[in-house]
Amino acid sequence: MVSLLTMPMSGAAKTWPQTQTDLGFRPIKRKPNVVIKCTVQIDVTDLTQKRQLFTPRTTATPPQHNPLRLNIFQKAAAIAIDAAERVLISREQDTPLPKTADPRVQIAGNYSPVPESPVRRNLTVEGTIPDCIDGAYVRNGANPMFEPIAGHHLFDGDGMVHAVKITNGSASYACRFTKTERLVQEKRLGRPVFPKAIGELHGHSGVARLMLFYARGLCGLINNQNGVGVANAGLVYFNNRLLAMSEDDLPYQLKITQTGDLQTVGRYDFDGQLNSAMIAHPKLDPVTKELHSLSYDVVKKPYLKYFRFSPDGVKSPELEIPLETPTMIHDFAITENYVVIPDQQVVFKLGEMISGKSPVVFDGEKVSRLGIMHKDATEASEIIWVNSPETFCFHLWNAWESPETEEIVVIGSCMTPADSIFNERDESLRSVLSEIRINLRTREATRRALLVNNEDVNLEIGMVNRNRLGRKTRFAFLAIADPWPKVSGFAKVDLSTGEMKKYIYGGEKYGGEPFFLPGGDGGENEDDGYIFCHVHDEEKETSELQIINAGSLELEATIKLPSRVPYGFHGTFVDSSELVDQL
Repeated sequence: MVSLLTMPMSGAAKTWPQTQTDLGFRPIKRKPNVVIKCTVQIDVTDLTQKRQLFTPRTTATPPQHNPLRLNIFQKAAAIAIDAAERVLISREQDTPLPKTADPRVQIAGNYSPVPESPVRRNLTVEGTIPDCIDGAYVRNGANPMFEPIAGHHLFDGDGMVHAVKITNGSASYACRFTKTERLVQEKRLGRPVFPKAIGELHGHSGVARLMLFYARGLCGLINNQNGVGVANAGLVYFNNRLLAMSEDDLPYQLKITQTGDLQTVGRYDFDGQLNSAMIAHPKLDPVTKELHSLSYDVVKKPYLKYFRFSPDGVKSPELEIPLETPTMIHDFAITENYVVIPDQQVVFKLGEMISGKSPVVFDGEKVSRLGIMHKDATEASEIIWVNSPETFCFHLWNAWESPETEEIVVIGSCMTPADSIFNERDESLRSVLSEIRINLRTREATRRALLVNNEDVNLEIGMVNRNRLGRKTRFAFLAIADPWPKVSGFAKVDLSTGEMKKYIYGGEKYGGEPFFLPGGDGGENEDDGYIFCHVHDEEKETSELQIINAGSLELEATIKLPSRVPYGFHGTFVDSSELVDQL
């Protein structure tokens, strides 16, 4: 999700927690010449199952290169680089990891990976799937192919897409890795060699990993010129193509087969028009059918660019947006006529690695601001920048124009501490659903919490009716992140009154993003449609897809899935006519 990989990674296997109670565990830094004796009861079967979650490495040592394909210089370079990596791994063994980079925390429980699953048909359905639902619900997520050998953040995992195809009330399921350039190369080598942007690029060891990565590239041991991204975050269907993306690379084109399986077509550059990464949340205007996007760079200027694509995939000229510091921009918003650009306080300072810190930092001296730019703008000077102090929205749910007040209204979840997803903090994370009003005449911004009675609930990851994106909306459907980071249900929030209705999964069931699918006829009411939620029962260790009536919040159908589905990120729905038209 973060692009230090216009920059990149490597490292030694860690042990794994067996229960959810281990989520708060921090490793103890061992001192030399101290012998610790203890009695441990181990469930060998459980350990074996945990190991099978990952693709086995071909060797316990750094990558094995095919000697028949390497010249003498490359063979010598491979030996030297592998030796240097072994030294680095050895020195890291006694270094404690923060929770935000400890794989025992980041991918424990139902955050742990699963293997690919071929199509499983005729799944058990409890209730009745509405007749208007005909197509495939696909959801992206992070699913590391190999067991991490050093630090690992949830966002670092390889992209895996889960597909539930629904036809005439019956359902099938499949999940597949997105075959990115890095995954294909690492699978060939038998272990991870590309750096992990969040989990590994910390301090001096992060600098060393970058040096090893670039050395392998220079010596021709790997190819780092065709992308380094994981494509694990967003999904969008545009111009007859299903695209998977994260902001560290170009998108990857996928295809849903008529049987409900998934195929990776390849890295997609819009027929040679795109040569930079796209953020994970491009915006598809429901009226014009244009796709709007930002692209940020953490190494060189311009740190931020805006562009859009016509409905038939023709790219506009890029508009360079001047920023003083490379900034983390995971999401943005559009209105009918404008683009809303967040320039917030989580920034990239690569120099921090030299002093042993994370390059993703909270800049307390920077003032957050929002840029309002007309969609047809040709110069950065046309952007209206308005300060909005202490505002950090990882996601923006919608925005619209209010002509009567000369304002742009922005709806987002304001997160504090702003960098708590990336760096370990003592304060508890809060994500407050907020309304930000930007006055275009006075160039001032106001912000308020939306929920009535200031109800203390974390609302993150969700959406509005996508047919009304960029226009005034009444409802938002957002995950209830409680206990953080688990999702115990979702909220239907009336944005005009602040009233909230909850749908709770119950028991030990937790989910992820509530995806809203508009009703088959478009619906006269904004909430005419259905919510799709992947739900996992941590007690029974079973997964299911729930389909809930968005108007009444009543469960319509439950599709029992044949294997565990990890908690993930964002999804979309490709209807049956679009499945036929895929390229």
